[in-house]
Amino acid sequence: MTELDAARQVQAKEYARRRRRLWLAGTMLGAIYAVAWLALGWADAVRDWLARVVAGTDALQVAGIGAIYFGLYYLLQLPLTYYGGFLLPHQFGQSTRTLTGWMADQIRGVSVDVPIGLLLLELLYAALRLAGDLWWLWAAGGMLVFSVLLSNLAPVLIMPLFNKYTPLGEEHQDLASTLMRLAERAGTRVRGVYKFDMSRRTRAANAALTGLGNTRRIVLGDTLIREFSTDEIETILAHELGHHVHRDIPLLIGFGAVTTTVGLFLVGATFAWIRQALNLGGLSDVANLPALMLLFGAFGLLGMPVENAFSRWREGLADQYALESTGKPAAYASALTRLANQNLGEVNPEKWIVWLFYSHPPLGQRISRANRSVV
Repeated sequence: MTELDAARQVQAKEYARRRRRLWLAGTMLGAIYAVAWLALGWADAVRDWLARVVAGTDALQVAGIGAIYFGLYYLLQLPLTYYGGFLLPHQFGQSTRTLTGWMADQIRGVSVDVPIGLLLLELLYAALRLAGDLWWLWAAGGMLVFSVLLSNLAPVLIMPLFNKYTPLGEEHQDLASTLMRLAERAGTRVRGVYKFDMSRRTRAANAALTGLGNTRRIVLGDTLIREFSTDEIETILAHELGHHVHRDIPLLIGFGAVTTTVGLFLVGATFAWIRQALNLGGLSDVANLPALMLLFGAFGLLGMPVENAFSRWREGLADQYALESTGKPAAYASALTRLANQNLGEVNPEKWIVWLFYSHPPLGQRISRANRSVV
């Protein structure tokens, strides 16, 4: 039975504390940046300049202000990104990534984020132009369609840009067979079991059931395969399969659609008031982009505890499925303990931290639940 490493838990608490501070700094920076654009007149100045350069072309004006607004913000928050994504993990011994590798990942990330972000921004402003005061309803519908498409296509179009995925070879054939049988018992059709080169970036371990329909597959980090026993990996994968058995993917998408719709409705109502109070332009005026981003951020923050609470509930049910379907609670407790040690996971965070940030029950709670099931 794997034991919690007390020294690693001291590190885990400090690591989590620094990451929360980094999140707070990034949140405050984003808010200050949006307010500056509004208060200093940058939004109006860029809108007027774009009107002269690409007069009469709404789509190009949207793309132009999006490129300037988000491009400058990316550069402004790059030091935080560098600290949080490179320096901090190295300080705590979690990262194996070189500086060159980190820079390459940034380039890949931008190459993915820019076209997706531009498409979403254009669709948002199309809804603002065409749907009037009901723009939020059209935007919510668009986000639902986008979420489903992304869930289906990410495993084959996006994830391979960042990691190499290969079917498990002969040396892991027994493990692959065990996991495929587990998937069959759960009524889950998967295209296979794949290994990905997680060790290129981190010493942490992970596994997942990715994709929808014909793109669904089991993926295991090479760090997980190297450090965990077959029984431990089986219980971890059983947790992921529990989400399929409980139909959590459509449930989470549906719940996300509801919260997104409510959030967008509140943004729309507040946006109408702010436009009048600050004497902003028309509904689809590109100069309103900073105000919209400020409202999206504010209501996203307010909705985060609700979404996390729903997620923790479903994760708890998936834990119960893992325990019942495998009949190996000791292996699951050992796997979760090993994850806490290896991934620097904080076992017993404060309740307010769980309430605000955690999409899963705390590891300490999950380990205790597994241990209570050991006969």
